[in-house]
Amino acid sequence: MSCLFNCSPRLSPFTQELQEENNWSEADLKKIQFYVSQDIRLYRDFQTGQSKIEDGKVRMVNGRKVEEIIISSGTPGVMVLNPKSDRIAISFEDGKGKYLMFGPNPKFGDKYVLLAKEWKKSGGTITYDGRPFKTDADSAFSALMIDLKKIRRTKVNSRVAKGRRL
Repeated sequence: MSCLFNCSPRLSPFTQELQEENNWSEADLKKIQFYVSQDIRLYRDFQTGQSKIEDGKVRMVNGRKVEEIIISSGTPGVMVLNPKSDRIAISFEDGKGKYLMFGPNPKFGDKYVLLAKEWKKSGGTITYDGRPFKTDADSAFSALMIDLKKIRRTKVNSRVAKGRRL
């Protein structure tokens, strides 16, 4: 049981300052393993005649069919797009268009948090897999995390010179 806590990576928030400090390029960012800090729930009404649901689940909510996609806390993701210097698209599953946008939020220490087209008190609207989804207001606090220890691990090849004699 102790290995569960001791062996898991220690994650740190991914921030604007961290990116600038390390001068990471788009190619560098594509080599970093990202994680999401808390659950993200995407949902949309599912109407008859729409395309078949592949990855999401269909649930009945208040008599309506709702397609739901959950990205659980700690889910690993990779950067697939860097449209602006302060925006990155992270994909948590295979498929074109299956990514979420994150960007720095000054109110949260410039942590990269989930971005939406618009946020209201009840939640936000996000495009995922080319379709509009809604998300809860709690998802606004979902931040990107990285394993800094793993990233900063440097391989050093050292040896001791034996010296030279005449």
